[in-house]
Amino acid sequence: MKKALTIGAAVLLCVSATTGAYGAENASNPLASVNNTDVRLQYYDLGSSDRIDFWAADGAYMLTPKLKLKYEVHYWSTDVTGSRENELETVHLKPIYFPKQGMIGSWKYKLAVGAELIMDFGHDDKGIGSGSDQIAPLVGLALVPREGTVLIPLVQHFQDFNGKDLSTTALRLIGLEALPNNNWFKLDAIFRVDWENNNDTPTTVEFQFGKNFSPSFAAYAEGLLGVGGDRSYDWGVGVGIRFNY
Repeated sequence: MKKALTIGAAVLLCVSATTGAYGAENASNPLASVNNTDVRLQYYDLGSSDRIDFWAADGAYMLTPKLKLKYEVHYWSTDVTGSRENELETVHLKPIYFPKQGMIGSWKYKLAVGAELIMDFGHDDKGIGSGSDQIAPLVGLALVPREGTVLIPLVQHFQDFNGKDLSTTALRLIGLEALPNNNWFKLDAIFRVDWENNNDTPTTVEFQFGKNFSPSFAAYAEGLLGVGGDRSYDWGVGVGIRFNY
């Protein structure tokens, strides 16, 4: 994988503050104070090849009322090298601390700071992963302008500390709105700048529609779209199930 400095811009996220009649924060909001574990499957069309990303675990646990630990385990299957390869890609650990919350005018807010540790399994020769272990500090602000809607500006910088050179900063736009009958809709747009690769700016947009079948179980479908000539994939689809506890 080439050297990268990616500016991923997470600036405006409309994220549901509630999940319909059940009234709990939606775990699709990355700054929600919830305990959950998701199992997800995403398919990406890469043009002349494809990639399947199996999220064996994508969840979070509240260690304290102000400290959340988010975790992910990714398993990839891809034919980007010309033959089908299947390997574990990465493990992610992301502690997020909420130092302050309150009101800005009539809007509720919650400030978040944290860092993500990404451990790569070193299968980049098979087209799987980046070949870099990374540390990625982040800062975000969850804003609730009205019941059922949350806006989240979030900035995250990714820096390698082992393996191939990689340095990224991300700005995202996420949107999640509570819908009737315990449904929700989410928008997640990510803008990236690759400073080491001709200043490429790959951008992606993800859409998610989900339903809470009970306070402890939900399911969702996703649509994925690459934008611009520097996009990392053309399009994709995904499904997931969620266990809240």
